[in-house]
Amino acid sequence: MTVLFKILQVILALSVLIIVHEAGHFLFAKLFRIRVDKFFLFFDAGNVKLFSSKSPWFTRLFPKAAKSETEYGIGWLPLGGYCKINGMVDESMDFKSMREEPKPWEFRSKPVWQRILVMAGGVLFNFIFAVCAYICILYIWGDAYISNRDNSIYVNELAYEMGFRTGDRILAFDDYAPEDFSMLQADLARRDVRKAKVLRDGDTTEIYIDQSMIGAVLNTPGMFDIAVPFVIDTVPAQSANASAGLMHGDRIAAIDGKAVSYVQDSRPVLQEYSGRDVPVTVLRGRDTLDMQLQVDSTGKLGVYTLMPGMERKEYGFGAAIPAGFRMAFSNIGGYVSDLKLVFTPRTEAYKSVGSFIAIGQIFPNAWDWYQFMNILAILSIMLGVMNLLPIPALDGGHIVFGLFELITGRKPGERFMEVAQIIGMLLLLGLMVLACGNDIARLLK
Repeated sequence: MTVLFKILQVILALSVLIIVHEAGHFLFAKLFRIRVDKFFLFFDAGNVKLFSSKSPWFTRLFPKAAKSETEYGIGWLPLGGYCKINGMVDESMDFKSMREEPKPWEFRSKPVWQRILVMAGGVLFNFIFAVCAYICILYIWGDAYISNRDNSIYVNELAYEMGFRTGDRILAFDDYAPEDFSMLQADLARRDVRKAKVLRDGDTTEIYIDQSMIGAVLNTPGMFDIAVPFVIDTVPAQSANASAGLMHGDRIAAIDGKAVSYVQDSRPVLQEYSGRDVPVTVLRGRDTLDMQLQVDSTGKLGVYTLMPGMERKEYGFGAAIPAGFRMAFSNIGGYVSDLKLVFTPRTEAYKSVGSFIAIGQIFPNAWDWYQFMNILAILSIMLGVMNLLPIPALDGGHIVFGLFELITGRKPGERFMEVAQIIGMLLLLGLMVLACGNDIARLLK
């Protein structure tokens, strides 16, 4: 059931983003009086359609649809969507019409600056959508994140190998002082960091970053967990330890004689005592107390610990607008940095490329408007940036050809455009195979 729910969220999210993207092309084409033959959500491969505004039953209900120059529809293959613009070489691979004489309403008959704007319209709308989404998020929910300023890291094997230690507080990556704890690993990879400065046992220590390990950073999640001190906040009434005598502010220092500095340290020890009592050492102010606590069947004590403080900022609508722009452009810059790493073979970042399976995994198990809007915004940015790549089958490739024509005054030949489109489609197919292969490999692991 959870998998089905995630699939439905992926389909809904992609449907929204595809419509937004293709609407950008559509509206600019209409603005310049270019005929649009089709506007489709998903691909109608083999001319198989789930819905068409030109179908007999629909035109009987809405006679004006039969006279419309554009066919609106839904295809059966949920790998994207398209807006078929008359007189343009696109993913429909309709080269036959390109052999005929250009018509005034065709894409190829319009000035180059208009053609560039039509092709840039999809990316522009994706970015506008992301800005609007972030404005709504900040206005409704505000901005909340775990501050890096007062929190320490709990490291995995990779972080330890690179020189970080549990309990370190990261002060700077080169000259950059990270603010958001959850972005530490991304900052380390994106910023081409050469040196990290940390606070360790009251002293400042510098760690020199081995650049050959950046690929592992990108492909090893959970490099920096937040180190949570085992300090009691509350004990629920239904907990087996409700009457054990624990108080707010108590710190569990040892379990079965084994030192416990952080909650993470306690997990393997508690697992050994699942369903049994365990001796613990508790610090309360200047006093040291010995207690017997009960471990439940899941290997937990049934208590709430004090969590690191959240940085939270509320926004009025006026303040949310510039903040939404800043957040969108910050994430655009971050994703561009990610793509640069993907195309740098030594980082092995290409191993982190994912397909619809990876996208599905980021959606929550239950409906959450906040998370859904955040995911929509970042996916919209990813779709926009990806489409700017100078690959012939993507918008970026068409924009490059348009800029070439604008600068040189020479228009690429139609035969050249057809071959370039085929090459671009093959490159995209290869990228899709890579992404699916990475997802399958991760699932097998």
